[in-house]
Amino acid sequence: MQRDADGRIIEAGDDGDGGREHEGEDGEEPALLRFSTPRDAATIAAFLRTRVYQPQSQVWLEGFQALRRWRAEHHITGLYAVPYDTQTRVGLTTAYPLGRWVQEQRRALRSGRLDDHRKQQLDAEGMVWEPGDEAWETKLALLRSYRRAFGHLAPRQDAVWDQDGEQLAIGQLMANLRRTDGLGKNQDSATTRAAQLTAIDEDWNCPWPLDWQRHHRILRDLAQADGALPDIAPGVTFDGDDLGRWLTQQQRDWHKLSAAQQKRLSQLGITPAPQPPAAPAGLEARGVSKAQQAFQRGLAALMQWIEREGGRPVPRGHAEEITVEGQTDTVVVKLGVWITNTKSRRDKLAPEQRAQLAELGIEWAR
Repeated sequence: MQRDADGRIIEAGDDGDGGREHEGEDGEEPALLRFSTPRDAATIAAFLRTRVYQPQSQVWLEGFQALRRWRAEHHITGLYAVPYDTQTRVGLTTAYPLGRWVQEQRRALRSGRLDDHRKQQLDAEGMVWEPGDEAWETKLALLRSYRRAFGHLAPRQDAVWDQDGEQLAIGQLMANLRRTDGLGKNQDSATTRAAQLTAIDEDWNCPWPLDWQRHHRILRDLAQADGALPDIAPGVTFDGDDLGRWLTQQQRDWHKLSAAQQKRLSQLGITPAPQPPAAPAGLEARGVSKAQQAFQRGLAALMQWIEREGGRPVPRGHAEEITVEGQTDTVVVKLGVWITNTKSRRDKLAPEQRAQLAELGIEWAR
């Protein structure tokens, strides 16, 4: 151990100026211990471990001191996984990538490149080493960046999000997280993860399809930007979603929406479409043929598919289960077959039937 002329400790390899090239714990003054400056016992102990007994490279020390300072600023004690996208101030650097530095320490440990004394120092700072926790934190970081970019956590199921080289099939991930036990079977862990997702977007696990949530959030953002929801006709699209067609469908099927959905639409100034007068008793039974009833069931199944899956083509063998008004049991519609058969008979469809299909985006019905 060496001391300078003032009696201060000089780190091995120091140029003798008291270590001023090394940054201090507060990001402004040197980290070198000054006996004239009050220091708490934990700071002195950490200093001795890092600067005297086990000299470190300045790069590693910079990350370690940033970790200690960040935990102190956020009053964190014990085990804590630093989120992957965490940034903090270090000296003149306002966005030091602390989360990535922490992840690099995990990689170094797995590859055998992390010295034992460094691991001990990180353990003392509540380092979380489990790969599962690391992977989850990386996903949370990507979900946060997606939420900042789009304003929601309701992506299309085939959506992929790429942020700084980290790629995530975010659509499939959100679908998986919303399933039963999607957050894991460990109740404590699942509760913690649900809270983390809610902190990103409180509607991540909304009780309706994510496609509905995505359309609503886009319309809400438009209303907030313009002061009121603009006139949106069928055919007006945003990022592959036909907003006008969706809006028309919500107004037409208002009675099928939950009270919470109706309230959200009403707050945007959206009202249900006028309902036609009720037909006299017995008229429907006399005037609607089985073919017409079959068409209406197929149309209802197609609408349900589009609301859930968007514009994705219906597989030939797909069957959709729907609820028919006035019936207690559900009805299974062979939707893929119905679409093929209806297309082959398009010249025989009534004008209003073709109009209904066209409104749902069926090109061959136009």
